[in-house]
Amino acid sequence: MGVVGAVKQTVRAVLIRGIPAKVRQRLVARFPRLPLAPYSVGEAGARFDGSAWERFYSREDPYGLATSTYEREKYERTLAALGAESFGRALEVGCSVGVFTEFLAPRCGELLAVDISEHAVRQAQARVARLPQVRCERRTLPAEMPPGPLDLIVCSDVLYYWPVEDLRAALRRFEQALGPGGRLVAAHYRPRAEAGAPLDGEIVHDLLARESALFHAESQTFEKYRIDRFEKRG
Repeated sequence: MGVVGAVKQTVRAVLIRGIPAKVRQRLVARFPRLPLAPYSVGEAGARFDGSAWERFYSREDPYGLATSTYEREKYERTLAALGAESFGRALEVGCSVGVFTEFLAPRCGELLAVDISEHAVRQAQARVARLPQVRCERRTLPAEMPPGPLDLIVCSDVLYYWPVEDLRAALRRFEQALGPGGRLVAAHYRPRAEAGAPLDGEIVHDLLARESALFHAESQTFEKYRIDRFEKRG
């Protein structure tokens, strides 16, 4: 790179830093080819990799999911958004310690609950040990997406930890894995969940609604979270 090129790159970086982070996030989500690095290549730096989650889940139920009335209400509304049907094969993405897994299991013939943290998976396994239709595994998605066909995929408070490019790749994997009539349900906290999370819930759900090939069947916005359901038709 010559002197002129280096100067241009420096000026561009300075200008980009002047754009509020939330505005940059939405621009990258809407227009992925815009040259808005460093955000587009993982501005957060403290990307939530497996080691960070292992440290977080080294203590029992660190989010207090089992005792939270807020979470219980959100779980009940998420279950209602699934519809009245039962599901043959289901995938829960980001199962954490298995609190929602336990609520979801009675609706499923087979339920695979996955999380990036081995510590979280072990807590989930202990919670659902009495439920023979549930299997809990440590997986990194979308790279380790299980094969379909699936009747249901549920993503609750997980997709905003993924960079935009990973989210788009996961959406394509979800669409491919769902069988005819299959459903994708997403439920996320609307503001940014953590300081290092690349996205927030509104960005995630807007991207899913805009770019998914699935039919957008339902969208509900509550004070702190949003729930959307998508269906694979035809």
